[in-house]
Amino acid sequence: MFIYQCADCKIQIELTRAVMKVVDGSVITKDSECPECGQYTREVEKKFTGFPSLIRTEPTLRKK
Repeated sequence: MFIYQCADCKIQIELTRAVMKVVDGSVITKDSECPECGQYTREVEKKFTGFPSLIRTEPTLRKK
C-alpha cells in the first residue's frame, strides 16, 4: 500500500497500486490528486529496512 500526502492540505491518501505517468515534464502518480485542492500529492517516505533474504528451495538447486 502506498501513502501519499498533500503538501498544502496535509491530507493523506492510501493507494493500493501506483501507475506512473509524465505530466508537463515531471513524473507523477496517476490518481494521487488531493481531493481538496486538486494538486498532485507526494509519497510519504518510509524507513528503508533492507532487502529480504529469500532462500530458494527448488530440488534442482541442491548440491550433489
